[in-house]
Amino acid sequence: MSSAPTSVAVIGGGITGLTTAYRLAQAGVRVTIFEASPRVGGPVGSTREGDWLIESGPNSIQENSPALTGLITELGLDPHRSAARPEAKNRYILRRATPVAAPSSPPGIIGSKLFSVGAKIRLLAEVLKRPKIRSADISLADLIRDHFGEEVVDYGVNPFVSGVYAGNPEKLSARHAFPSLWKIERETGSIIRGQIKAAKAKRARGESAGPPAIISFHEGLGMLPIALAARLPPDSIELNAQVKGLTPGKQWSVSWQREGQPHVDSFDRVILALPANALARLTIGSLGERPLAALSEINYPAVSSLFLGYRREQVAHPLDGFGMLVPQVEHRQVLGVLFSSSLFTGRAPGGHVALTVMFGGVHRRDLGEASAETLLPIARRELAESLGVKGDPVFSRSQSWPRAIPQYELGYGRFLDEMSHCENQHPGLFIGGHTRDGIALTACIASGENLATRVLN
Repeated sequence: MSSAPTSVAVIGGGITGLTTAYRLAQAGVRVTIFEASPRVGGPVGSTREGDWLIESGPNSIQENSPALTGLITELGLDPHRSAARPEAKNRYILRRATPVAAPSSPPGIIGSKLFSVGAKIRLLAEVLKRPKIRSADISLADLIRDHFGEEVVDYGVNPFVSGVYAGNPEKLSARHAFPSLWKIERETGSIIRGQIKAAKAKRARGESAGPPAIISFHEGLGMLPIALAARLPPDSIELNAQVKGLTPGKQWSVSWQREGQPHVDSFDRVILALPANALARLTIGSLGERPLAALSEINYPAVSSLFLGYRREQVAHPLDGFGMLVPQVEHRQVLGVLFSSSLFTGRAPGGHVALTVMFGGVHRRDLGEASAETLLPIARRELAESLGVKGDPVFSRSQSWPRAIPQYELGYGRFLDEMSHCENQHPGLFIGGHTRDGIALTACIASGENLATRVLN
């Protein structure tokens, strides 16, 4: 399998699969994406209804690498770039039913109302921590508890993990879910000191030491998969294509169906950019083997969202932030609220605001798949108590993802090993995407870039 491939099948048309296919097509490879749904992009999609712009999945992306910036430029999306508004500078955490702005830097901890005096002393003393080599993985909560104490776990880590993973920091693997923190502890000791060191290194490279820019596009993040797909040669994407099995040989045989009609195509290489449940079901081999069946055990909680539009006067809170996260210790039913119209322009009509309310995750699986009729009264009550929202929304839309985000929990290394073993046993097969390479949108793009490089080398 050392010669350069002339044909590659990409199973899965999410952001990872699209990025991989785009890079391979640039290199002159004949590429075909097989996507089971009627559209590409996975959870990344945007819908405009009049002056309302609704995101079906992620609402923003961190522009955290030159490669990502270059990709945006290559795709002709620079004129459509939408930077986060200055009003979105605050990140609110609900504490005692009141939104409190989280400190944005170590110096900001001193004046913050989020933490008690005792917690602040513990935070500032953390800079004295020495490097620590752990013999075994631990939970993110235990790692942060060791550095900063219980209060920071409750009002810092827990809401952050709810917002990013819809998960439980007591179960998430520090090593696999947050590898940068794991590395900092091993090399620097203090997480705060490690972050300061990383900022200095960025400045030395001529990069901005501040947090990465948060961006979207004028018509939403859905413009990204559309742009990637548009750059592929005609007939490169098979939609509503259910891949049933793969058979290795001199060439890989891909068996698939559309509307019950069977098809078989041959390729030099095969890339799997699928969620864990699809990987677990996939047969690889002439005897119907399922070498990735263990991946069905990965925890994938459901997440639902309500996009709610209000007249500006209905909302007492200034909405001067990215949004509000809700710690589990507050005993609420909402995971968090994005201030969608504060984050980017063009999300709501003049004189109106848009809020995206998130539900579900590992703590409230029932709400992750609940109907809009069930969720709306909950949202109305909790938004009234926390943000001073009065009355019913003037606009609403709902979205549900029954298997939203893979949880990189303790023991996740065995799933990574299963994927590596599968590749080793099947030369010409490559696996990537959010099940293996990180859940963030930027991680999925980087995974696609890496897959293309591996296939071509």
